[in-house]
Amino acid sequence: MNWIKENKFLAGLAGGTLGGAIVLLVVGMLGSGKYDTAKENFDTSYEEASGFEKLPLYPKTEHKDAKNKALGEYVKLVEALQTDFEPFRPKEIKNVSPQEFTDSLLAANSEVRKAFEEGATVVPEPFFLGFERYKTSLASGNNTGVLNYQLGAIKSLLLALAKAKPTELKNFYRQPLPEEDNQTFAAADASVARAFPMELTFTGAEKSVREFLSALSKIDKQYVVIRALRIGNIKKDPPRTTDAQFDKPAGEEKPASGGGEAFSGGFVLPGDDAAAPAADASAPAAPAAADSSRILSQVLGTEQLQVFLRLDLLEFLPAKKLP
Repeated sequence: MNWIKENKFLAGLAGGTLGGAIVLLVVGMLGSGKYDTAKENFDTSYEEASGFEKLPLYPKTEHKDAKNKALGEYVKLVEALQTDFEPFRPKEIKNVSPQEFTDSLLAANSEVRKAFEEGATVVPEPFFLGFERYKTSLASGNNTGVLNYQLGAIKSLLLALAKAKPTELKNFYRQPLPEEDNQTFAAADASVARAFPMELTFTGAEKSVREFLSALSKIDKQYVVIRALRIGNIKKDPPRTTDAQFDKPAGEEKPASGGGEAFSGGFVLPGDDAAAPAADASAPAAPAAADSSRILSQVLGTEQLQVFLRLDLLEFLPAKKLP
């Protein structure tokens, strides 16, 4: 203590030097931590950038040009698709009066029912083209445009089914539109078409099923997509051998009952009496019965199929302008 009192300057200098050293030590330690963190971040970024440079599409000038070319080709392809679907895009959907829509609905229902009757197809009594709610009430005037568009497609669809001549139309269901329940339809930004779901159940032979499925792709100005398909055989058991009925050739006779005559070739063996003269070999043989393929017609192809279809009628929205 005496030395400090006697040498205040030296003591202050030593104390200040010690304090400065401590401060420098603390600052150095903090700076070292920041440096290590910065160095680690730099190494990570450098490794990431080096990895990007090895990628096939690293943003170089030649890669940019190739990408622009690919995007241009993609835009042309999408525009070509929009052009191909143009015939299925309605030019304008205009509302008509509720009475006009009802008249069109009644006329379409009569035409479809008549087509089914001509093909001997059984139709359920409450059938009304999926518009059963409008049997006793009028449609809203704000919805008749889209309903009329849907009616035209359903009419074409069911006329195609009637032409295929199924045995029975079991059910036809049209999913109600949001507009019919006082709601608003809003298409998503990425949507290119609006779907109108429908369900159809009928029974018929294999031929009628094939013809109807083929006709779905040929409906004029309408685009129908099959979302689900289930086909089942009404018969639970497979064909049995007893189902086959064989045709017997005409003139078929039972062989003679003589013991060895069938094998003697007409020779008289010792101890046997002379046989009656054989029939004239030149006599024409009885004509064989023509093959009627009756076995196949009895075993295969007569089963009735039950078909369930879930369909979407697509209304293509206005074409979008691509960037």
